[in-house]
Amino acid sequence: MSNSPSFKPTLGLLDGTMIVAGSMIGSGIFIVSADMTRNVGSAGWLIAVWLLTGFMTIAAAVSYGELSGMFPKAGGQYVYLKESYNPLVGFLYGWSFFSVIQTGTIAAVGVAFSKFTAYLIPAVSEDIVLFSIGALKVSPAQLVAIVTIILLTYINSRGVKNGKLIQTTLTIIKLLSLFGLIVCGLFLAKGDVWHANWTNAWDIHQLSPDGTVASYTIAAALGAIATAMVGSIFSSVAWENVTFIAGEMKNPKKNIGLSLFLGTLIVTIVYVAANLMYTAVLPLQEIASAPKDRVAVSAAQSIFGNVGTYVIAVMIMISTFGCNNGLILSGARVYYTMAKDGLFFKKTGELNKFAVPEFGLWLQCLVASLLCLSGKYGDLLDMVSFVVVIFYVLTILGIFILRKKMPEAERPYKAFGYPVIPALYILMGIAFCVLLVIYKSTYVKWGLLIVAIGIPIYYIAVANKGKK
Repeated sequence: MSNSPSFKPTLGLLDGTMIVAGSMIGSGIFIVSADMTRNVGSAGWLIAVWLLTGFMTIAAAVSYGELSGMFPKAGGQYVYLKESYNPLVGFLYGWSFFSVIQTGTIAAVGVAFSKFTAYLIPAVSEDIVLFSIGALKVSPAQLVAIVTIILLTYINSRGVKNGKLIQTTLTIIKLLSLFGLIVCGLFLAKGDVWHANWTNAWDIHQLSPDGTVASYTIAAALGAIATAMVGSIFSSVAWENVTFIAGEMKNPKKNIGLSLFLGTLIVTIVYVAANLMYTAVLPLQEIASAPKDRVAVSAAQSIFGNVGTYVIAVMIMISTFGCNNGLILSGARVYYTMAKDGLFFKKTGELNKFAVPEFGLWLQCLVASLLCLSGKYGDLLDMVSFVVVIFYVLTILGIFILRKKMPEAERPYKAFGYPVIPALYILMGIAFCVLLVIYKSTYVKWGLLIVAIGIPIYYIAVANKGKK
């Protein structure tokens, strides 16, 4: 018998739900509404975009419940794609996850943590240049982001219980804090602001920070909605992280599906309510022109005065710290499963004495830290949102494939509303990606290039595997 470490099932339904919610709620809800408002220019369309994203997220999550019940093992979405299609498609997801999706999200949330740290400590502002390396300019904010990623990686390398405690505690704190902010904002809503924002609420147009308004053609309006959805989708990704740690979940066939549904439902309600609160206390123009896009800080100032801005900054630091903890905790489990298939660095397929894939954690930390040096929050959003939705669509399409391919397989939980809701998500996801290709092509191209680079890497990995 082998005495090598193995995953220990120590996470329950509450832990799984907190990983879903905590990984989703990071920095986006406090920042992205500014850019979204600039794109759609009206309160009605701002809320509509959040509702649309929420519907897509819950639809995808309940569809994943069927897959998690069929394949309750570490690796989650990588395993689903491999089983639905072939090892190449699974690898392309794992490669994209490593190079863009997970590491890019960790970096973007780390950069956002730095933005709000700088609000309290101006000396770590992203506007300060510490030193330059050629065209690369390094700020204190970038170093702060990297330090937090290193710290959380170290904590999670010491065992899943440490990460679990941080995740559950910080997620409960940020949910209660967000709830308190929303209730106070709606209770102290400014009637004149609400009335002004919701007059002509469905007049979609571009709203510049200086107050300039520009009309859209019908095609451009669709592009504006897709562009606005980049922010809301980025704020709503990472719910699938709970599927990566199936090997550490108690009763994974039941609890992963429930965690996905409960977590995404809670977050969708919170996101929509938060944006209603923004429109109740801030004129649209102030949402669109919030300093450094810190909409939540502007809202807190309107509600509580100057003291509130510092409270909300601390709250957002807690939120982003907890979000990155969930992302870091779960991500290395994908690399672990890929390594077990002979498609990733062999050492990432080993567990340390704390039964966690430590090498994979540190490798993820290195790539995320390098991405932090880009300092471009918005660019990372564009790249991550496009690539992640492509793989969401492929994974949900996999449900249809597996119904044909494995009709007799055990399905403890079946996709809600099949085939209508999964098919609707697929159509919406494709439409979103097509519109991004048309209207935000620069980083979309980079995202596609990174996915394509995975093809030769896969065949090199398979060739090396065959030589062993």
